[in-house]
Amino acid sequence: MSPQGGRGCPQPTTPEFPRPPVAFTDRAGRAVEIDAYDGDADPLVAMYADFDADSRAQGLPPRHEDEIREWIEGLLAEGHNVVVWHDDRAVGHAVLVPYDGTSELAIFVHPAYQSVGIGSRLIRVLLGYGQQQDIGSVWLAVERTNHIAMRLYDSVGFETTTRDRAEYEMERSL
Repeated sequence: MSPQGGRGCPQPTTPEFPRPPVAFTDRAGRAVEIDAYDGDADPLVAMYADFDADSRAQGLPPRHEDEIREWIEGLLAEGHNVVVWHDDRAVGHAVLVPYDGTSELAIFVHPAYQSVGIGSRLIRVLLGYGQQQDIGSVWLAVERTNHIAMRLYDSVGFETTTRDRAEYEMERSL
């Protein structure tokens, strides 16, 4: 088959992802909504303050509330953020942070809301938001032992570019 897809029409090289806002019911039956966010840090600080040691990766989120606040305020000032809301509570957060001509991706879901389909929806909406913001490429680093995250990133088209003993770097075009 030719690069044109055999019909004379170029095939899209990247899928179109959903754009915020996106509302759905998670597999636990909770109604949640994902939306772009540039508001106050308080809801995100409250979410991250609940994370235990097992919910942290690569030193994030920070452990202490003042450090969490400083980190979140930086992400809100510099990045393209989307937040998952259950009622009035932030339960997930993902961000694209501009970095050297590309954007770094970070994604977190509150421990009580994991494994119910929120992370897979969240990353897709974040990538759609990135497309909407004309971001050309995205990269991330993931601990090589985090197989759940690796499967999630593979499912949305990330490819491993660098491997070392502790982590992989992955990237994709938008």
